[in-house]
Amino acid sequence: MIEQKSLPRLGLVTEPLANLPLTEVMNWLVAEVPEITDLEIGTGGYAPTSHCDMPLLLRDQSARRAWCREIETRGLRLAALNVWGNVLHPDPAIASRHDEDLRATIRLGAETGTDRIVAMAGCPAGAPGDKAPHFSGGGWLPYLENIYEWQWQARIADYWTGLSDFTHRTHPELMICLELHPGTVAHNVETFERLASLGPAISANIDPSHFFWMGMDANRIVERLGRRIGHAHGKDVLFQKDQLALNGLLDRRWPKPPEEMPWNFATVGRGKDAIWWRTFANDLGKAGKVSTIAIEHEDPFVEPKAGIIEAARLLAGVMHA
Repeated sequence: MIEQKSLPRLGLVTEPLANLPLTEVMNWLVAEVPEITDLEIGTGGYAPTSHCDMPLLLRDQSARRAWCREIETRGLRLAALNVWGNVLHPDPAIASRHDEDLRATIRLGAETGTDRIVAMAGCPAGAPGDKAPHFSGGGWLPYLENIYEWQWQARIADYWTGLSDFTHRTHPELMICLELHPGTVAHNVETFERLASLGPAISANIDPSHFFWMGMDANRIVERLGRRIGHAHGKDVLFQKDQLALNGLLDRRWPKPPEEMPWNFATVGRGKDAIWWRTFANDLGKAGKVSTIAIEHEDPFVEPKAGIIEAARLLAGVMHA
């Protein structure tokens, strides 16, 4: 049995239900999915903002209090604000907007007492003058060599040092929990640890599904990063053997059409079994700072509400077994 004091709470990334009002989502959770007690709500970047009018909440204290009260009176908790985007984008307009959203989210966290923000590390250009982001995922060929080092020196180090300093001044307890996500400059242990060395606010959000398809070991990553982990997502992966045999893990078409993909994100429990998820929850508890595993529904074959219920039942069952 997992010790009760170390159990993360069960949460929900509300993005898959962004077409519904937040009050309707919360009422549905209370009535149909009482296992979920925590919310992770989008505030900007690429995340939909229909559940959080951040400009209003920052300028109007009464609106902010009313918004928080709607959550609290239902017995729910605001566990994290989600502002996933690309703060290093070579298009200055996109980079500036996502940076502004991230900084505003940090301020909103301070105003609401929320000490977790989920974000991404971003992805800059591959060379001066480039207009599109370049994910430096390998240097196998001469024209791919050393791009990451140029990105580090030109964009990554300065931006994240400054952002960490801003976070410490604004909300010293806040953890910016970066998703270790392919397509960003922090997608595995080596790249995250280098980035995290720039400031104590830089933490990790552990979504094991990202590691499944890359062939990484989520449990070892949790053990390695320990107290640098501030948050976690619950999401699984299913592989299609025939497609995997022909096209491998890298596929330019992802995520559509899903039936032709080598792999897809899946509802919790459809890839890894309950025993694996019990161990994962236990490992997160031992890591020391993770208070929530938030279900992130991205299964293309399962309707969001059905997938959320299925994931919640499995996770609640293994976490309290």
